[in-house]
Amino acid sequence: MSEAQLVLKTGRDKPVRQGHPWVYSGAIQRMQGEAASGETVVVLDEKQRFIGRAAYSPLSKIRARLWSWNEKETIDDSFFRNELRIAINLRKKIQSNAYRLINAESDHLPGIVVDRYADYLVLQSLTAGAEYWKETISACLVELTGIPNIYERSDVEVRALEGLPQQCGVLAGAEPPATIEIMENGLRYQVDIRGGQKTGFYLDQRENRAKVIPSMEGKSVLNCFCFSGAFSVAAVQGGAQKVVSVDSSADAIALAKTNMSLNFPDFHNLEWVTADVFAYLRQLRDQRATFDVIILDPPKFAPTRSLAEKAARGYKDINLLALKLLNPDGRLVTFSCSGGISAGFFQKILSGAASDAGRRVVIEERLFQSRDHTVSLHFPEGEYLKGFLCRVL
Repeated sequence: MSEAQLVLKTGRDKPVRQGHPWVYSGAIQRMQGEAASGETVVVLDEKQRFIGRAAYSPLSKIRARLWSWNEKETIDDSFFRNELRIAINLRKKIQSNAYRLINAESDHLPGIVVDRYADYLVLQSLTAGAEYWKETISACLVELTGIPNIYERSDVEVRALEGLPQQCGVLAGAEPPATIEIMENGLRYQVDIRGGQKTGFYLDQRENRAKVIPSMEGKSVLNCFCFSGAFSVAAVQGGAQKVVSVDSSADAIALAKTNMSLNFPDFHNLEWVTADVFAYLRQLRDQRATFDVIILDPPKFAPTRSLAEKAARGYKDINLLALKLLNPDGRLVTFSCSGGISAGFFQKILSGAASDAGRRVVIEERLFQSRDHTVSLHFPEGEYLKGFLCRVL
């Protein structure tokens, strides 16, 4: 059976020809032939000239995601084996047993996310194409990495846009234990890959945790949205004098305590707070509490640009409150992982917060996702994590 074809409207082929992998439904003039969800279709321009081969998503606004721009290339087991090999080789020099192995569109494998945690791989299938090829991809991963255990964490809302249910479970090898121990920057962490946020750990912050360590010597530190406590542990490694860790999840706080005890069992100047961060920051403001370092690593407030303005109020509120709590010469380490918030817009939000707080603030360093979370030049949306290490004058 010949491949189905998507013919694009006049003038709508340029972004795709230049390497962007997404074809929106509004860019399609017509479909020639039929394809099931996830099957491969050929993308053509209005003159029927070849552009690429893509995974078809009939229910999504992103109607197709390109696998390849090579007319001679077939989308099959060999294709995935080769693309996975390229991505895996990029990570060979990472000095950790926990990192992102496959980063979806930024590794030219749309919808496929794979994280390594010691002897387990955690796979997320986010799109119709990823779902269609999931078994092939799993088999290739075992072959290429030598890691026999793959656990699926496709429990994300974005799958609904593809007409896919959320699902979790073993794809290969053994059922994972309750927690898996990993190493990062010389520190030990217990990770819950079955129920933890994202795939179990914020791997994208590995390099940022290392960068903030020199700012911690002798400091009082407030770590907000602490999850499993990685920034708190890094703060103690850097010589912090006191660390307060806040998260709304009691389970996250319990795991954070475990991770601290694993690394610094004799450090006791700690406070663990299960609370809404916004409310807790206001409480600290009313108590006139102060800190030398405040870390803000909140969840995604704006997954899309349409929600950016609403999310901006949340980002401004927490940063305004944090700036009011900082001692002179204090440091704010603040992040946004929202795809709808650009780095420039985030800086503008922080500028407004600093003005309203009456603080003079300089940027010491701009922070990004760790390098294993690759960013393709052709897919700027892949640069989702933006942060600032700021100093209050």
